[in-house]
Amino acid sequence: MRYLIISDIHANLEALDAVLAAAGTYDRALVLGDLVGYGADPNAVIDRVLSLPSATFIRGNHDKVGAGLEDTDGFNYLARQAIAWTAGALTPEHRSWLAALPRGPVAIDEIVEICHGAPFDEDVYIFDDLDAMRALRVSERPLCLFGHTHVPAAFHFDSEGRTVGMLRGTRVDLAIDGRSRYLVNCGAVGQPRDGDPRAAFGLLDTDTLTLALMRQPYDIAAAQAKIIAAGLPDVLAQRLAVGR
Repeated sequence: MRYLIISDIHANLEALDAVLAAAGTYDRALVLGDLVGYGADPNAVIDRVLSLPSATFIRGNHDKVGAGLEDTDGFNYLARQAIAWTAGALTPEHRSWLAALPRGPVAIDEIVEICHGAPFDEDVYIFDDLDAMRALRVSERPLCLFGHTHVPAAFHFDSEGRTVGMLRGTRVDLAIDGRSRYLVNCGAVGQPRDGDPRAAFGLLDTDTLTLALMRQPYDIAAAQAKIIAAGLPDVLAQRLAVGR
């Protein structure tokens, strides 16, 4: 089985289209939440992912707030402005669809589970070894895929029960030995925050047990122009160019 892993699209249609074009052939898409917020194309992004031939979705924190399930108490000033605009821009049908998205974690098969923030709390950020250790101890599949931070990362809990830091490079080779656990964030499609403005996504092959962390250039200027034209804060456009 070949999975396309996408997360944190944040209403960036240009980035999403570039990723879908670059992904090639896959069997199923795994969409890890935050389809909306920050960007200017929430409805178009939802239409695009709904057109995927096979996909599994979970919700993110921006999806919940945009759909009216939660308030903006946990959001900073920019996020509050953006999600207020998003809530007004969403069609009633798309708002209802977002509201019905399941929370993670969701088991995909015997190898993979997906969540937005962490397997124990969909809103928790995983940044370091201590966060990862807590998440890896409660994960129920050998590989847990997550998003939320907008930063690619991979952690390994080995067969001796030790956390083996953050794995480096762009490929994760999985050892399915009954003890090892992997926790991987493939990065953000629509708003990377690791200093690389290219859209980030993943391709998982469960036959070869390899997970590739990919980057794809896209038309940043077009996405920026839409944000400005929509009347969203200029900084939301500016940050796309620097990946922060």
